[in-house]
Formats: sequence, C-alpha cells, structure tokens
Amino acid sequence: QVQLVESGGGLVQAGGSLRLSCAASGRTTSSYVMGWWRQAPGKAREFVAAINRNGGSTTYADSVKGRFAISRDNAKNTVYLQMNSLKPEDTAVYYCAVRPGLSYDYWGQGTQVTVSS
Repeated sequence: QVQLVESGGGLVQAGGSLRLSCAASGRTTSSYVMGWWRQAPGKAREFVAAINRNGGSTTYADSVKGRFAISRDNAKNTVYLQMNSLKPEDTAVYYCAVRPGLSYDYWGQGTQVTVSS
C-alpha cells in the first residue's frame, strides 16, 4: 500500500505561482510512474502531468505545457508540481497519484488550488 499526502495548494492571483508537493509513505515509489491530476467543480478529473521512474521523461497536458513542471526526489519519496503563470481555469483540486503498472492505483486526498482573476 502507498499513502500519498499533497500539500502546497492555496489561493493565488492570476499570473502567480505555486509549488505542490506529494509525499509518499508505506512503500517506496521510486520504481513507479507518478502523476498529477486535477478536478474542477462540475468537471471530470483530468490528467495534468506525469514523470517516469528516474525523472528523465515527463508528459504534460496541452493546457499546462510550458507553464507547469513536474519533478521528483526519489530519496525523499516525493513528487512536485511547479505551477507558473497560473490562470483562473487552473482552479481545481489537485491530486497526486502513483502508477505501479498500467493504471493509477493510489491516490492522495487532494489539495485545493484557487486562482483569482
């Protein structure tokens, strides 16, 4: 089992930045793909970014490319999401997730990000 705890969310003005963190416990996640997803009110959960085991490969949703950066520190069992040039449409609950195989099997509780215009 893997437990994930997100932190770093909050209220920020448009154009601002936030850095989310996700600390994993219960099992090392260094062998797994890790990702960030988000869910806005009334919308389905959507993929934001993912990073492979050693951090050498990253993937982003088109809506955040060039503004967000995912990274990981395997020694700390932690993954990060640096979010720059935030827009009101980035407002959502952000979730960290771990993909041991073909699917994301472990999820955190989420952290709220609110971007005011």
